[in-house]
Amino acid sequence: MEIKRIIFSPFEVNTYIIYDKSNDCVIIDPACNNKQEQKYLLKFLEDNRLKPVKLLNTHCHLDHVFGNKFVSDTFDLETEAHKEEEFNISNVTNAARLYGIQTDAPPPIKVFIKEGDDIKFGHSELKILQVPGHTAGSLVFVSKEDNFVVVGDVLFKGSIGRTDLPGGDYDTLISNIKTKLFNLPDDMIIYPGHGGETSIGFEKRYNPFVGSEKYT
Repeated sequence: MEIKRIIFSPFEVNTYIIYDKSNDCVIIDPACNNKQEQKYLLKFLEDNRLKPVKLLNTHCHLDHVFGNKFVSDTFDLETEAHKEEEFNISNVTNAARLYGIQTDAPPPIKVFIKEGDDIKFGHSELKILQVPGHTAGSLVFVSKEDNFVVVGDVLFKGSIGRTDLPGGDYDTLISNIKTKLFNLPDDMIIYPGHGGETSIGFEKRYNPFVGSEKYT
């Protein structure tokens, strides 16, 4: 598989496009929030002759779903996320007003996905883990074959996701990072919702919230 990271919106959200030689692709957390960003996304897809077949959300905070309506309408795709994210996706327009942002109301979640499900597209497969704590329905997408995991806002390089919004819980997040993410191989690459990539082993050793002595 190939993975393309595109940074969108003032929140600098990482949108991921994952594809293989079949040219089928999945789009994870589309965050394009204006015409220019939408055109950029389309150009990348067109230049690489990619066909989007899945619209996936790690979670449904407003910054991660800015582009959901555009992607859904353009490619006739239904939103796929955990059922626990229904509150967040239904609250997007209210949350946007608090930030003084205008955005299209995202379509509701139509396909509920959960831990243990497999996302299949082209010749590829992503496995799902649920890692609540940032939100109740936070999901991560694992490629065992290509040794990477897309984690949304669960874990960052040297940090963790915030836990002060509805559905968040600090102790739950810490516990799930340690018992679920840190059971993945040390050399597995982490692609977070914001910022640059890291690895499971690096975060085990150096993350000040869950690494080093805090992990052992």
